[in-house]
Amino acid sequence: MNKQELMAAVEQPCLKSEVPYFEVGDTVDIHCRIVEGNNERIQIFNGVVIARSGSGTREMFTVRRIVQGEGVERKFPLHSPFVAKIEVKRAAIVRRAKLYYLRDRVGKAVRLRERRPDQMKKRQNREAFWLRQQAAKSQKRSETTA
Repeated sequence: MNKQELMAAVEQPCLKSEVPYFEVGDTVDIHCRIVEGNNERIQIFNGVVIARSGSGTREMFTVRRIVQGEGVERKFPLHSPFVAKIEVKRAAIVRRAKLYYLRDRVGKAVRLRERRPDQMKKRQNREAFWLRQQAAKSQKRSETTA
């Protein structure tokens, strides 16, 4: 067993099984678990995904939003137990892998063009490919545990 296979075997139990498909440029709602003393509550952080990085359990994504005229960015681990749910609200057309240029923009300049239904074909193909990959991974996971 080589190094990558060993890492994959160790990471498998920690991966979330139901992660929605989202890309850079999408507007998402992240439901975060907040623990205060012995109370736990859910807080929603919504914004535009400006970056994704890493893979496996180390996969992270950065979400940016404007709060009272000030830009706020937060990095979330995709497979963290503190991320309760991710909802995709809006898909946008982007031509970059990272949208760091949005940091310099203010007001209407921050808006991204929304993906229309006739432009969804490419996204649906990528999403279908991604779903096939996820199914293959979960099947492989069940074979290794059995």
